[in-house]
Amino acid sequence: MAEEASEDAVVIPIASGARSGRGSRGARHTTDPKSERETEPEATAEPPTAAEPPTAGIPAAEWLTAVQDAAGEVFGDDWERRLAELLAFLRRRLEGDYEIDDYGFDRELTERFFMAALRPIAEKWFRLEVRGLENIPAEGGALVVSNHSGTVPVDGLMTMLAVHDHTGRFLRPLGADLVFKLPVVSSLARKSGATLACTEDAERMLSGGDLVGVWPEGFKGIGKPFSERYKLQRFGRGGFVSAALRTGVPIIPLSVVGAEEIYPLVGNVPSLARLLGVPYIPITPFFPWLGPLGLVPLPSKWILEFGEPIRTDAYAAAEADDPMLVFNVTDQVRETIQHTLFDLLRDRGGVFG
Repeated sequence: MAEEASEDAVVIPIASGARSGRGSRGARHTTDPKSERETEPEATAEPPTAAEPPTAGIPAAEWLTAVQDAAGEVFGDDWERRLAELLAFLRRRLEGDYEIDDYGFDRELTERFFMAALRPIAEKWFRLEVRGLENIPAEGGALVVSNHSGTVPVDGLMTMLAVHDHTGRFLRPLGADLVFKLPVVSSLARKSGATLACTEDAERMLSGGDLVGVWPEGFKGIGKPFSERYKLQRFGRGGFVSAALRTGVPIIPLSVVGAEEIYPLVGNVPSLARLLGVPYIPITPFFPWLGPLGLVPLPSKWILEFGEPIRTDAYAAAEADDPMLVFNVTDQVRETIQHTLFDLLRDRGGVFG
């Protein structure tokens, strides 16, 4: 039976030029390897050539035009002038042709780099809103007294930027001892205008017509738990009031809302803090659990309000030694800031705006 089937089968020859898969349905196709080798053309071995880079052959003029267009897109139409200014600035820095004052303040470096680095954070991340700018004197000495919060003293940096961008003046912060003991932070603080929080330096700056900033809560303010947010801590012994009374400059209360939420402090490690010689080791909902990512501040909505100046020029310089007067003025400044904080919290609404 099998032999009969094989005899009846029709074998259809496959042409050498036929396409595969085009034979009769159900037919079994076979090929002769020998015939394929005879019909295939011999491959000529050619040495491999290196692939030509896609940029080969582009004229130098087109490269230059592309770079100029890119610079214009990134830096604006006046990129050539800005680039020339940057190169001139770098040359002066390398040659030592720049000025610093008696406290180490580098005005040019602060304006060109420190402020430029802080500005996008203030405008895009914290969406900074500033009120009461008319209360900052256009010239002459004045003492800005602010609440302190945020686990990390970012509020001081934002205040410096707000004052400079809206008034053109530089705020000279009074910093704690720890700030000037840290290797890199100390140098940056000096160059940006900060100095040690001591009565002598404060009086010298105020007498010289500087705008001085002080945060009397100190580490008690920035290191308080999140549950105590916007509740002012003790304002020290009123040394800032004594400096203002002796120099006769106005005291400007500043209330800052928004800094409390950037790093919500939920815990502390006192033993490790004592070992490292720092006031506290913060624990937040994200740090240290998320590592470096936990150091990114939350984008809370910020409001800064400068209150009406409290005049001190009606007092004699000798009255700065009167403890009751110093206490009363200190308490007045503290209460003004506290009440303004409550008002700003109502105005702000949501934490993230």
